[in-house]
Amino acid sequence: MPDFSAAQQLFVEDDLIQYVVPLFILAVVAEAIWSRVRRKGVYHAPDTGASLAMLAASAVFEVAPKIAVIALMIVCYEISPLRGVVGHGPWAWVLLFFLDDFTYYWFHRLNHSVRFFWAGHINHHSSEYLNYGTALRQGVGERIYKLLFWLWLPLLGFEPGMVLLMMGLNLSYQFWVHTEAVRRLPAWFEAVFNTPSHHRVHHGSNVRYLDRNHAGVLIVWDKLFGTFSPEAEEEPVVYGLTENLGTNHPWPVLVHGYADLWRDLRRAKTARDRWRYLARAPGWSHDGPDKRSETLRASA
Repeated sequence: MPDFSAAQQLFVEDDLIQYVVPLFILAVVAEAIWSRVRRKGVYHAPDTGASLAMLAASAVFEVAPKIAVIALMIVCYEISPLRGVVGHGPWAWVLLFFLDDFTYYWFHRLNHSVRFFWAGHINHHSSEYLNYGTALRQGVGERIYKLLFWLWLPLLGFEPGMVLLMMGLNLSYQFWVHTEAVRRLPAWFEAVFNTPSHHRVHHGSNVRYLDRNHAGVLIVWDKLFGTFSPEAEEEPVVYGLTENLGTNHPWPVLVHGYADLWRDLRRAKTARDRWRYLARAPGWSHDGPDKRSETLRASA
């Protein structure tokens, strides 16, 4: 049986985000003041309120699933043939950094290319603004299953506590790329790392920007696997969804991805089409135009 008591203890100890959230809130306030003084208009109070509501909802929804999956992580580590071999040396942390970031890339990419996963991630993209407040607008549904994608790392001999800490560091880095205050960083940094410029693209609803730049820390994964797009000066990023909600009420922001998926599942005529709605990319329809990002780009 999974050791739930150990998992609960590790859950309590996995508090990096709890420590950095106050810093994040201060950054939101500072950026909002900058926006007001410079008249940038990158904040809208109801929108930021919805983002904070999603942050609170994600914290509640993830508790039980996180404890359960941490317990599975402990089991995976206990049965790993490399348990006690990997250790905590510098090389182990460097290797874990790359493996964690690689895992995040594919987790994030699947959130955009599988409709069921998109329903749990869409909250994060529903804001028509990009700012540090938007970074706090977590995908609520994805918090339920997210850690499952990281189970392979304890199987490789990395202690669950190490994995959780690296995930927290990766997520903390990502907060800082949600801004318009930083336009471009040095060329060498832009070439290797995820930056505000790269991540603005990720939040774009422009056809050329859809489902691009899934990076956590390293943008090299997008370049290696064909999902990279630079921010083009001639085409400013338009934030939000291809069909925006038109409301900042927390409830629609929270559930609309699943509500839309359920509506399409009910419209489907066959079991095959229902499976396609679950497994294919957002935009596919059994009886309408194909609005998947790759199709839209091909016809642009």
